[in-house]
Amino acid sequence: MTPAKAHILPDRLAPNLKVWFVGTAAGPRSAAERAYYAHPGNRFWRALHEAKITPRLFAPQEYPLLLDLGIGLTDFCKISWGVDSQIAKEHFDVAGFAGKVKRLKPRALAFTSKTAASLWLGRPTGRIQSGVQTTTLPGQPVTFVLPSPSGLATSFWSMEPWREVRAFLSRVP
Repeated sequence: MTPAKAHILPDRLAPNLKVWFVGTAAGPRSAAERAYYAHPGNRFWRALHEAKITPRLFAPQEYPLLLDLGIGLTDFCKISWGVDSQIAKEHFDVAGFAGKVKRLKPRALAFTSKTAASLWLGRPTGRIQSGVQTTTLPGQPVTFVLPSPSGLATSFWSMEPWREVRAFLSRVP
């Protein structure tokens, strides 16, 4: 897609949040509605509630309210939208993301896409498994890779890694 001058979806981040959920880029429906994980077939909002990460089921348009729960939302690509394979590699802002992490210090990162996790971890997607990741970099947030909530990834769906995030969050003040 042609890059936008402004962000497709604004970051919902603040200092010292418990967790950031990180995607690759807004999908077509999310870009059209200007709301994270807006496609009705996307499991994101149901997974947050089912895993007890949120106290109730939120609608995509309510995404700004997650900050009050210590939850942030962002994507690696803020200026294009579409399926991961359609996004131009130069539209992924890994350095910008790293700067946000360093400046805002989230306690955990939860990637909702293996593509985004691959960009952050510097490993090919085929070498990334769902769940908590082992990192050797001191000062980095705990990193989780979640099965994609996209309806396009149904065969890889599991709630267990989402519950791992909840278990971590229950131990974070």
